Parts: sequence; C-alpha cells; structure tokens
Amino acid sequence: QEQVVESGGGLVEAGGSLRLSCVASPRSLSIADMAWSRQAPGKERECVARINWISGSTNYADDVKGRFTISKDNAKNTVFLDMKSLKPEDTAIYYCNAKPRYGRELWGQGTQVTVSS
Repeated sequence: QEQVVESGGGLVEAGGSLRLSCVASPRSLSIADMAWSRQAPGKERECVARINWISGSTNYADDVKGRFTISKDNAKNTVFLDMKSLKPEDTAIYYCNAKPRYGRELWGQGTQVTVSS
C-alpha cells in the first residue's frame, strides 16, 4: 500500500504559525520529490511548495515565498511545511503529494488550515 498522510492542520489567528507534516509509506518507497498544494473553496488547487528528495532543492509559489518553508526527513519519508505570518487567504485544505521515482504520483486526503482574522 503506497500512500501519503497529512497532519497538523488546525485553526490559527492571522500572523500565527503552523507546521504540517506528511508521511509517505511504505518506508521502501523511493521518492523523487514531495510537495504541498492547497485548495480553497472556489479556487483551483495551487502547488505552494516542492522539494527534491535527493538534492533538497525547493520551489515556492509567489504568494507564500518568504513565509512558508518546506523541509524533509529522508529517513522517515516525511515532509514538513512550516507556515508563518499566516493570512486569512491561506485558509484551505492542504494536500501532500509524492512523486516516486517509479510508479504513480501519490496524494493525501488533506488537512484543513483555517486562519482567522
């Protein structure tokens, strides 16, 4: 069973911080890269951050650059998204996805992040 599972969402006030986690399984899964995307009601799904599993290279959407940080723990097949200076417009369901070196892309069920003003 190949899957990714997100956690860490919740309610936070504007200006606050939150850390999301995502674990890919099984442990033997060979990951090429992992990413965080989000989808707010009425909006398209947006990729906000991506990290290459080997090089550690990262990419960020313009609207989160400087506020969000993606990081990883290769040994645990885990990716994190550290969010700071959160804004109400960051409110969305946040999804983790993994691109294995082999096989299909994996998507999690999502975790809700709500930023109040």
